[in-house]
Amino acid sequence: MALTESLDRGPTDVPLIEQTIGDFFDDMARRQGARDALVSAHEGRRLSYLELQRESNRLASALLTLGLAPGDRVGIWSHNNVAWVLMQIATAKVGIILVNINPAYRTAELEYALNKVGCKALVTMPQFKTSDYLGMLRELGPQRLPLLQHIAWIDKEGAGDEVAGVQRFSALLAGGDPEDPRIAQIGRTLKATDPVNIQFTSGTTGFPKGATLTHRNILNNGFFIGECMKLTPEDRLCIPVPLYHCFGMVLGNLACLTHGATIVYPNDGFDPLTVLQTVQAERCTGLHGVPTMFIAELDHPRFKEFDLSTLRTGIMAGSPCPIEVMKRVVDQMHLSEITIAYGMTETSPVSCQSSTDTPLDKRVATVGKVQPYLEVKIVDPETGAIVAPGTSGELCTRGYSVMHGYWEDAEKTREAIDAEGWMHTGDLATMDAEGYVNIVGRIKDLVIRGGENIYPREIEEFLYRHPKIQDVQVVGLPDRKYGEELCAWVIVKPGQAATADEIRDFCKGQIAHYKVPKYIEFVKEFPMTVTGKIQKFKIREAMKQQLGIDEEKTA
Repeated sequence: MALTESLDRGPTDVPLIEQTIGDFFDDMARRQGARDALVSAHEGRRLSYLELQRESNRLASALLTLGLAPGDRVGIWSHNNVAWVLMQIATAKVGIILVNINPAYRTAELEYALNKVGCKALVTMPQFKTSDYLGMLRELGPQRLPLLQHIAWIDKEGAGDEVAGVQRFSALLAGGDPEDPRIAQIGRTLKATDPVNIQFTSGTTGFPKGATLTHRNILNNGFFIGECMKLTPEDRLCIPVPLYHCFGMVLGNLACLTHGATIVYPNDGFDPLTVLQTVQAERCTGLHGVPTMFIAELDHPRFKEFDLSTLRTGIMAGSPCPIEVMKRVVDQMHLSEITIAYGMTETSPVSCQSSTDTPLDKRVATVGKVQPYLEVKIVDPETGAIVAPGTSGELCTRGYSVMHGYWEDAEKTREAIDAEGWMHTGDLATMDAEGYVNIVGRIKDLVIRGGENIYPREIEEFLYRHPKIQDVQVVGLPDRKYGEELCAWVIVKPGQAATADEIRDFCKGQIAHYKVPKYIEFVKEFPMTVTGKIQKFKIREAMKQQLGIDEEKTA
């Protein structure tokens, strides 16, 4: 039945999971015992479901032996590896709250995050590329991290020198007992509604906020995400996206673990070549990524060497998914059943997702429909009234996925979640009469030029059609005459060259004159977070500085 207003509710035919993550995982391990649960290609490690269960229990025991108790916070500061998954499962089993620390954080951000939520222990990589994690912790010292009592560094099977005052992760693990009776005793006291995870949201202004998520939040979200992908124990999902973010941890790990499927990590950090190699070697059936990752894989000079014919499904998410990129992924990577997911950390994270049988035109042009047991509405940002189908407004969502709240920040929680339980996302979207949702941008990204509302997403989608353009981002810059003018940052395809006039000529007669970018910059890369989210505010700041734009004088 056609919708008469932009409000839709997800199906409720499959019951919600009311177990804790630990109990649900133990049930799955009993059913899937000998099957591969985890393959970490860069570490050369494979664990069956029973082995993953045993090692998780061993770590849970070790954490209790450190003196940690249910409700305590423990940080994980690492890229993708076996230790990360063990921490995810072990902490959940004994009611310890896992705190995801962004591997891109430096000393001031680390100090803020650990102290904000009162982390008593931290598991960390020793270093990664130019980041010296142990060095940063030494620099902060106990004076600036007064609550942190234990640090364990992730070693490679006992390799590497001893580090003063810091325990090896392998030694920590060895001190645990997989048969420890305390694990089951504590497990019986836990509830699905207990907090299990804190993720810091990367706000463009102010300090990051600690979104606190429960077992019920992320376990159900992982399950329904896997349902959309039609995952089974036969599936092997390649996960090159970072685990510290919901994409890797929920859309990846929990989607697999709730379906008895296999988690596959191609590397600790993203590298397009190892993704292609691992998909072929492990015969992966699924692949996750943000658009920039899929672009890097498709345009890799060795792309055609690899057999990707086992691929079927996966998720493209993390930032708006360009239609042209989606088409290439379906055609050239065999991902005929790839889905698009939309959400935010505060909603565990997915609110809308296309499914494997969503018609291709809807799958490449929308973020699908509302997920089970959730509600989504599109409202006028000024009045809060629900808008008609096809009309743009702010997307709000309600249901089991909405976070427990921001850690010890009732005021910010009230600003985000209204009295009726609706999470206000800050995203501009439309909903059609069938319930398909399309994200048109951030409220803050909307460009108003001479009274015309312009959605940068629309211009980006058009420019992706240019044969020389690999990637593009459009922002608004302050302008004295029109209020704002459009600026496009363009990455051209390898071996190609283009001029600004060439791009403008491509636009003429195809899109309205006021939508043609005034400024066109050719760049090698975009500023982005570790998860692949483009930081448009940094593009804006860089251009204002380059062009000598003084915002106050143009206002």
